Formats: sequence, C-alpha cells, structure tokens
Amino acid sequence: MSVCHTKKVQKQTGDATPVREANKEDFREHLSTADKDGYRRWIYAKKPSGRFHRWRTWVSWLLLAIMFVGPFVRINGNPLLMMNIVEGRFSILGKIFWPQDMAIFAVAMLLFLMSIIVFTTAFGRLWCGWTCPQTLLMEMVFRKIEYAIEGDSTAQRRLDAAPWTFDKIRKKAVKHAVFLVLSFLIGNTLLSYIIGSDKLFQIVTDDPRLHLSGLSFMILFTLGFYGLFARFREQACTFICPYGRFQSAVVDENSMVIAYDYKRGENRRPLQRGKPIELRQAEGFGDCVNCRACVSVCPTGIDIRNGTQMECVSCTACIDACDNIMDKIGRPRGLIRYASSNSIERGERFKFTSRMAWYSVVYAALATLFVVLVATRADVEATLLRAPGALYQTTEDGKFRNLYTLKVANKTSRDIPLQLKIENTEGSLKLMSGALVVMKEQLAQTSVLIDLDPITLTGSKTKLQIGVYSNGKRLETVNTVFIGPRNTAPEN
Repeated sequence: MSVCHTKKVQKQTGDATPVREANKEDFREHLSTADKDGYRRWIYAKKPSGRFHRWRTWVSWLLLAIMFVGPFVRINGNPLLMMNIVEGRFSILGKIFWPQDMAIFAVAMLLFLMSIIVFTTAFGRLWCGWTCPQTLLMEMVFRKIEYAIEGDSTAQRRLDAAPWTFDKIRKKAVKHAVFLVLSFLIGNTLLSYIIGSDKLFQIVTDDPRLHLSGLSFMILFTLGFYGLFARFREQACTFICPYGRFQSAVVDENSMVIAYDYKRGENRRPLQRGKPIELRQAEGFGDCVNCRACVSVCPTGIDIRNGTQMECVSCTACIDACDNIMDKIGRPRGLIRYASSNSIERGERFKFTSRMAWYSVVYAALATLFVVLVATRADVEATLLRAPGALYQTTEDGKFRNLYTLKVANKTSRDIPLQLKIENTEGSLKLMSGALVVMKEQLAQTSVLIDLDPITLTGSKTKLQIGVYSNGKRLETVNTVFIGPRNTAPEN
C-alpha cells in the first residue's frame, strides 16, 4: 500500500490542509508500542466484534482443539505429530521418521516455508491473523480472559491507573493465576509434542526426582509462556518474529492485504451533527470520520490508515470496527477491507501474477518430491559397513572372510524379522546374533560374516549387493565392498 497516499489525495482535491494533522510525526520513525523516550507503551486493545471476528473465533476453536488434542491422538499406535529432537524420532500423521529420513524432513520444512511464501505473496500476512498459535492464543484465549476479568480497554486502563485496593488485587491475582494455569497446560502440550504423551504422563505420575530434566523443561515452558502472554504480548510479533520483515520481500502491489481505501476515505473530518453525510463529498471530505475505532481495536497499536505496516498481523479487528461505524452513519462497508494496492489505486481486480505462478510451480515441485519420497520410503533402513580396522581373513577351506557391522532401523509400529542374502555373486553370509528380529520403532545392531570364494573376487575390492528380506519379501538392497588380496583378480 502506498505510504504517500495522503499527498496524492491532497494534490487531487487541492486541499492544502494536511490530512493527518493529528499525526504530524512520520509513523515509520517510531514504534507504536513505545513512547518518545523509548519506554513500553502498554496496548489496551478494545474488544473486537463483527463478522470477521466471529469467523476467526470459529477457526481458532478448531485449530486450538487440534493443537491440544494432537499429542494424544494415535494413528497405528503412533502420535499424530511428535518432534522428538533429543531421540531423533519424528511422527507426522502417525508415521515415524528417523534421522535416516532427514531428506524427507528437509523437504517437508522447505514445503512448509514455500507454502508461507506463496500464501504471503497472494494474501499477505494471512498466516499471522488466522492460524499463528501466538495470535490465536493471545487474542482468542488470554485476551478474552482478560476482558472477562478486568473488563474492556477503558476499564483496564482505569484499573491499572487506580491505587492498589482489595478489588484490584483480587482481579489481578485471579487473572494471573488463570494465566499461569493456562501457561502450564500449553507448556505441557508443547512438551508432549517433543517427548510424546506417554513420557509426559510418566513424568507427571512418577516421583519428580526421577525426571528432573523433564520437570525442568516443564517449568521453563510454563514460565516462558506466562511471560509471553502476560507481559511480552504483541512485542513477540514486532521484535522477535521475523515474518513481519520477511513479508516486505514478497508482498507487492498485487498482494491481498488489509488496506484502507484512502481514495474513498480522505480527506478526514469528524462527523457533524445535523449535517447529512452526503454533503461531505461535496465539501471535499471522504467517508473516514476520524473516529479512530480502527486504532482502538488494533492489538499492536498501529493506524492502518497509514498503509501496510510491518506490525500489522492481519487480525481483521480494524475491518470489523470500521464496518460497524459505516453501518451507523449509513455508508457502505469496506472502507478498510482485504484489498491490494492496485485494486485501490487503479480499481483492478485481484489477479494471479507471474511471480505467484513461479512460486506455485516451485511449491508444486516440492510437494511432488515430498509425496514421492514418502511413497518410496522403505519400512526398514539398513547400513552394512566393514568393521573398523578389520582385515580380510582366510578360512580353512580357502575362502576369504570379511567382518561387517549391520545397523537396521525399523520405521514401523510392528516387529520385523529380517534375513540377509548376497544378490550379485555366490557366497555365504552369517549373522552373528542368529535370527534377527528388529523391534518396532527401534534400532538393531549386529555383526555379519561374509565368505567368498577367491574365483568370485574381481580384485582387491569387490562390490556386493546384499538383499534385506522379511518373510520372503525383499525390503531393501544394501551396497557394500568386500576386501581381498591384491593378486586375486582373474587372469585374462
């Protein structure tokens, strides 16, 4: 959105009076959450209401339900989602991924980031306002609890300015106690996504002294979330989250963002009693009555009429507030709405640009690669390496022997019996552990002896292909090298 729209409107109307007379200081030279001395300016956002707020509430209920229930949902005995970085076990939609599947995990992360880029290019910061856990929990949970206990923004401002009475202590104590309980629940939910719900129950029910590390993380997560939602709040979006800076690289004049229609709204003037609203246009004034309703509901304290800003999280509160005012004064809704810069500047409809098309092509390619990697992913992954420092040996019957170390990861939720077979030459293979059964979601390791006849060797290094079978079905083929003496190559 053009930041210079004020000058453009002044030039068109010939009005020499500054439109932003109350905001002479350039809004980009200071933070909305800090005063001129750099101290924190607490945001008292007014309670929003309207159609977009209702839609966001329904979406937030669904997403928050998924977030809190997710760790306890099982698919084939595995969690719906688990990111156990400590043990290197990841569960996505009930399918276990291991460090050996790092390529799949990397493609999944690229796919997630690319989806954000594609969405941001087309629809701006839609992720932040509708699906980001920070925004949903802050605006749809903690903020609503604050409204219920302390009242709307005006009541909160009066309460904070009032002396410490019994009523103020009671309200503050109840609010922060509820915040702590919710932070504890959120912290435990996050911990269950990392270590799994089973281990979380074990930590909660066992003697705390047996799980000091897990208990420490639980306390840290609780205090961290409490500090985030009780004090830090919108500053997490403006100072910590890089997404606001990132969007400036992908949002352009065709991106759909929350925008103020300055052509329709400028010049601003408060509504005059007894004077028909229709006369404003004849006098060179727009539909904006400078009521600042859009500013009062903004959770980051910005004025959307200044144009698209990094602090805007696309929560749609300003749209609902402005629509309510337009309804009251009998003007059409949409003075603040989802729109692109070109749609307001030139009246163009939303269009799918070439840049969006290229991003979509890359996204589709990553999605295809991800599907192929998941579809071709083997149930087990085996590595067969020669034992470190071990040389070849000669057996009593004149064959050469190599010692190998076999590691097998079972990626399924069932026990798998395995057999190994040399595929590309004649020879014998023996598992030192005897029968090999890899337990579900476990890593097994054993030693393997391979004996080859001298006539089968192709030189000092002979390539071998070892088939990994389970109940007669080949699951994977492992390549390795057999070491023999230098003079064993057959003569021509």
